[in-house]
Amino acid sequence: MRGFLMGGADIIPGVSGGTVALILGIYQRLVTAVSHCDWHLLRLVGQRQWKEAAEHLDLRFLLALGMGILAGIVCLAGLMHYLLAERRAYTLAVFFGLILGSSAVVGQMIKSEGPRHHFRCLGLVLLGTWCAYWLVGLQQWHPHDSTGYYFFCGALAICAMILPGISGAYILWLLGAYESVTSMIRIRRVLALDWTEQELIRLTVFVVGCLVGLIGFSKVLRVLLTKARASTLSVLCGFMLGSLRRVWPFQQEILASRSDLKHREYAAIWPPTWDSQVTVCLLFGLAALMGVVVVEWWVKKYHDSENGR
Repeated sequence: MRGFLMGGADIIPGVSGGTVALILGIYQRLVTAVSHCDWHLLRLVGQRQWKEAAEHLDLRFLLALGMGILAGIVCLAGLMHYLLAERRAYTLAVFFGLILGSSAVVGQMIKSEGPRHHFRCLGLVLLGTWCAYWLVGLQQWHPHDSTGYYFFCGALAICAMILPGISGAYILWLLGAYESVTSMIRIRRVLALDWTEQELIRLTVFVVGCLVGLIGFSKVLRVLLTKARASTLSVLCGFMLGSLRRVWPFQQEILASRSDLKHREYAAIWPPTWDSQVTVCLLFGLAALMGVVVVEWWVKKYHDSENGR
């Protein structure tokens, strides 16, 4: 179920699966498990020590999560498309509340070691906020149509996908590959294996790029979370805060002539009047924020009870 929710978030330009992983309390376990794709794992496999290899990789966790993510991507694509097209303000209000609440949760994880360290962490939060705010405000680049470009898109998007606050789907949109990739993974085409030879090659290259980027970047994240946890969490918290620009509920469409949701561009606006839509968005956002607070409280209570506190 956690993977299913991550997959549903990953297909939305502007929402990060890494944010969902943080909200659900599995982020560090995910990064650690993926980073264990290393030479030690290959040595265990070469020696046919299957049980030790599975434990080193946390295979049961990755398989369950991976199947959930895949199911979420395939099953929720149509629903998310409808919600963003027909109920955009309400949907974004929920995501705004979720991300804002989870930003506060991540902020509580930052343990400063003194006044100087506290100000450094605050500076990193502000830097991460500015970087994400700038990134989500970029316009779409002109897409390329080469197989190697899909490898690059996959490697870059998957890195963003596991970073809280930076959406892998949005990176794909910036690179001009979002439409072609999502069109190849629609549930009808997947079930019917309805791909041309060129599409199958591009999809395979894209998946390989995702695997390479995921394994390489997860190792970097694991080291950062181990050696400089407070500083890393500060940057991640800033990323999440800066990404709120992308999911601001009140938006105005810039290019109204484009009928395809994937190609539409929106600009954030301040609502001209306080009407029923503003009230409902506020309630949805607050409900989502409180949901994060309740889940975080429940997780802490569960862990405390398991530890005998």
